[in-house]
Amino acid sequence: MSPRPAPPPDLAGRWLSKFFTSYLAGERAASPKTVSSYRDAMKLLLTWFRDAERIPPEKLRLADIDRARVLRFLDWLEAERGCSASSRNQRLAVIKSFCRYTAVEQPGHLDQVTQVLAIRQKNTPAPQPGHLTGDEVKALLAEPGTASPRAVRDTVLLALAYDTGARVQELCDLDVTDIRRGSPMTAVIHGKGSKVRYVPVMGPTAQLMGGYLDHRGRHPGVGADADPLFTGPNHSRLTRSGVAKLLARRVRAVRARDPGWAPGLSVTPHTLRRTRAMHLVQAGVNLIYIRDLLGHADVSTTEIYARADAEARRKAIENAYEPLTPDAFPDWTHDSSLITWLDSLGH
Repeated sequence: MSPRPAPPPDLAGRWLSKFFTSYLAGERAASPKTVSSYRDAMKLLLTWFRDAERIPPEKLRLADIDRARVLRFLDWLEAERGCSASSRNQRLAVIKSFCRYTAVEQPGHLDQVTQVLAIRQKNTPAPQPGHLTGDEVKALLAEPGTASPRAVRDTVLLALAYDTGARVQELCDLDVTDIRRGSPMTAVIHGKGSKVRYVPVMGPTAQLMGGYLDHRGRHPGVGADADPLFTGPNHSRLTRSGVAKLLARRVRAVRARDPGWAPGLSVTPHTLRRTRAMHLVQAGVNLIYIRDLLGHADVSTTEIYARADAEARRKAIENAYEPLTPDAFPDWTHDSSLITWLDSLGH
C-alpha cells in the first residue's frame, strides 16, 4: 500500500491555523475579541474564494491570495455586502497581517506578499464627534429616577458610562469586584488588547454606585468575581445591544418631555464616551490624562476631540496671544508731499 502523499506546504489552511494559535494567541497574546475580529475577516475571505473563485477552503493555497484576488474581494465587500470604506479597510488590515506572517514562514511568497501589502486603504471621511452639553447630560441622567430596581440600574449605568468614558463593551464586562469602594472609588476597566486601567469615579456617581451595590440582588450560585455589575433578565450579563436599547428608551423619554433636547444628535452609548472627552477638553485637561482615561493606545487618537472643539481652540489661542502688531498707521492721504511724489512716478 503506497503512502498517502504529503499535503502541499503552502496550503493556506495549515498557515491559518498557526496564525491564529501560535501567532495571535501565543506570540502576540491577542485578546479574544481581537481573535474573533480576525476570524470573521478570514472567514469572509474563505467564503469569497469558495463562491467566487470556486476554490474550496481545504484546497486554498497561499499563492492564491494574490493582489488581483484580494482587490476583487475588497470590491465584493463593498458592492455585494454593502460594507463601508472603514469596514473594507479593517478586512484589508487583517489580510495584510496574515500575509506578513506567511512571508516570514514561507519566504518564497515574499514578492506576492509585497504586492498585497502595497494595496492602499481607502480614505474615509473624518468623523465629526457630536456630543451632549452639560445640561443635556444632566437631563438624561435624571430621567430614569429611582422608582424601581431597573430605574436605579439605568441611572447608575448611564452615570458610570459618562463618568468613566468607558466603551460599551467595557461596561458590560464589569463585575462587582471591579468596583473598588474607597476614597476615591475606582472602577477597574478591562479594555482593548487585555489592557487594564483604573478610573476614579467622581463623588456623586460614587454615592449612586454605593447605594446600588448595597441594594442589588447578587447572582445566585456564583462567586463575587463572576457576578456581573449590570444584569438583564434572569441575572444574565447585560449585553451591548441591551445597553443600546436601554439608552434609546431613556432618550425617547427625555425628548418626549423636551423636544428641543439634543436636536439632530443620534445619541448612542458611544456618545456618552465622546461627550466625556469633549467636556474634559473644554475644561483644559491635558490630552495625556484624557488618553489614559479613555484607554487610547496613542494620544493621536485623543487629539480628534481637541481638534473638534473650536471654542476651546479659540480660547487657547487668545490666552497665548501677545500683542505684537504695530498701532494703526496714520492716514497717508493727508501727506501732500507723499501724494505729489507718487503722482510723479507716472511721468
